[in-house]
Amino acid sequence: MSKPKILAKCLIGIVLIRILMTTTNKQIKISSTSTNDALIDQLRACQNPEEILKFEQWFNSNIESDKLYKKICELLKNRSISRGLASKWLLTLIEDRDRTINTLSVE
Repeated sequence: MSKPKILAKCLIGIVLIRILMTTTNKQIKISSTSTNDALIDQLRACQNPEEILKFEQWFNSNIESDKLYKKICELLKNRSISRGLASKWLLTLIEDRDRTINTLSVE
């Protein structure tokens, strides 16, 4: 099972066999401690920036609450994650946006 499917299973507490095959675009809500723990575990499982960015894309399109960067900031504020871990994830997201902006401004 892919990482996004495992996270979705943890987030809503039921087995989602075919999350990518659903016919509706209903987004998932994140609010409980266990879902925050599942999110942290998923981000920790990302081994390189590409995996973090791929997860961000999935998260932002499937989770109803906020964007991933806002959720990381909330976890940092609540002291659920370390400053080092948050900075690693946020730096990856910011650098990707900078690359995107530079690419668009050059063209």
